Amino acid sequence: MKKNYYICTILGAFSLLFSNLSFADFDYPGEGTLRYPTGAEKPFSFGFSWQNKTKRFRIGEKSYEMEELPESYSIAITLSKDESKVWIQEFNKGFIEGFDWQLGKHKLSLHKQDFNNNVIGNYLLTFNNVDYFLARSNVSIEVSFTTDGIDNVKLDGVTKDMGIRK
Repeated sequence: MKKNYYICTILGAFSLLFSNLSFADFDYPGEGTLRYPTGAEKPFSFGFSWQNKTKRFRIGEKSYEMEELPESYSIAITLSKDESKVWIQEFNKGFIEGFDWQLGKHKLSLHKQDFNNNVIGNYLLTFNNVDYFLARSNVSIEVSFTTDGIDNVKLDGVTKDMGIRK
């Protein structure tokens, strides 16, 4: 009887020890640089983290208590009416001209460039070394999560560069 008690105690301790390992936490700082129409540059951070034990999800600088990890988060890139700059609420309070942003293994950048053809805003959005043009004035970056971290990053409102640059 005592032997069974010790075995159950040891098994219980192991299951408690390893049960926390099945619920992963992650932290992606999301470091980057903003470029302003004036030419000035400024570093910024916009990332995500999940702490399963406390059920806290961080989006940028804000942290929220949640029952479970959200499936995804969308970031909107909105082009100004004159197509000369963009607004990204999560990155900056006002308009910017472009950015470079590293989110885990994903790298995104938005740059102005001169093109032979009519390209909306003359913007080139590069995602993991693949170039895209804005297909409309409102583009979104959707970040999908699993308990292990970022599952996928998807762009919407863009078209792939098929070699029309100067």
